[in-house]
Amino acid sequence: MAATKWEYATIPLLIHNTKAILDQWGSDGWELVQVVPGPDGTGLVAYLKRPGGDA
Repeated sequence: MAATKWEYATIPLLIHNTKAILDQWGSDGWELVQVVPGPDGTGLVAYLKRPGGDA
């Protein structure tokens, strides 16, 4: 059995619209892995994954 191949995305989260952003990505098959502070220290960045085309 082959291991799952994943593809990843990082997206900035707008704090006033976080649920809608994550709902949209989730409906496209993306799973939230982690949310971390953005590089500027003020915003948030979400890391997402989903099975790749070869899965």
